[in-house]
Amino acid sequence: MAITLTEKAAKHIQQNIDKRGKGIGLRVGVRTSGCSGMAYKLEYVDDIDPVDQVFESFNVKVFVDPKSLPYIDGTELDFVREGLNEGFKFKNPKEKASCGCGESFSV
Repeated sequence: MAITLTEKAAKHIQQNIDKRGKGIGLRVGVRTSGCSGMAYKLEYVDDIDPVDQVFESFNVKVFVDPKSLPYIDGTELDFVREGLNEGFKFKNPKEKASCGCGESFSV
């Protein structure tokens, strides 16, 4: 089981942690939402939750709660710039479908 970051994603996360002046990594999870059923959620982590699984890519820690892990196991998180837009892109091998706006997915 693992969640990985591309080098670009790790660099972007570390830059934001440095800007915030605190933080130990990024929490990645899922919540029920949208027309396809689930949506990704991201938040910076200041305190460790003992139930979280911890993964590390390019010296950046990724925290995942045990309920979300089965839905996102094997996911690679990238940071992309497309024209004027930029943001995280999830490459989830378990994703079966996503909505047209890209906000939600199903497994």
